[in-house]
Amino acid sequence: MDTEKPDPIPGEDELPAVTLDGQVAALTAERDQLLADKSELQDRLRRSLADFDNARKRFEQQRSEFIQFAAADMVKNLLPVLDDFERALKVETADRNYAKGVELIYQRLTDTLKRSGLEPFESAGACFDPNLHQAVERVESDDHEDQTILAEFQRGYNFKGKLLRPAMVKVAVKP
Repeated sequence: MDTEKPDPIPGEDELPAVTLDGQVAALTAERDQLLADKSELQDRLRRSLADFDNARKRFEQQRSEFIQFAAADMVKNLLPVLDDFERALKVETADRNYAKGVELIYQRLTDTLKRSGLEPFESAGACFDPNLHQAVERVESDDHEDQTILAEFQRGYNFKGKLLRPAMVKVAVKP
């Protein structure tokens, strides 16, 4: 019997010889590339999460500032009402119950505004500060030191540490 050798596969001589070392090297390179890709994706994810967290914090800060601005605007609009109550309390009236009612309403209003952040400041007797006071009248006086506030025509207010309305005052000046 004649054993015949099978026909060679066309192009077999052209195929590279695949060795076990070559396969391991290729798999190692592929693994290293996948690990590098994974590391890059994890880094991008961390950066994206940090960007999102920063954007969220920035939005919350802007929201808080807007709410505070809106509250300051509302309180500023209520200041003339507060001034009217203060003037009403200075007027003498025969009806003591009426005066007591006005006083209770005034007290409730001032307490509510103080809880919101309104802080009145006293000016009478203090030294004039153009950042806090508006000089409506200047009076020459030898009895008082220069730039001393003699009277307060309208009370000044801070809102959460910032000037909301300057006090209108009468200031003593040296002749």
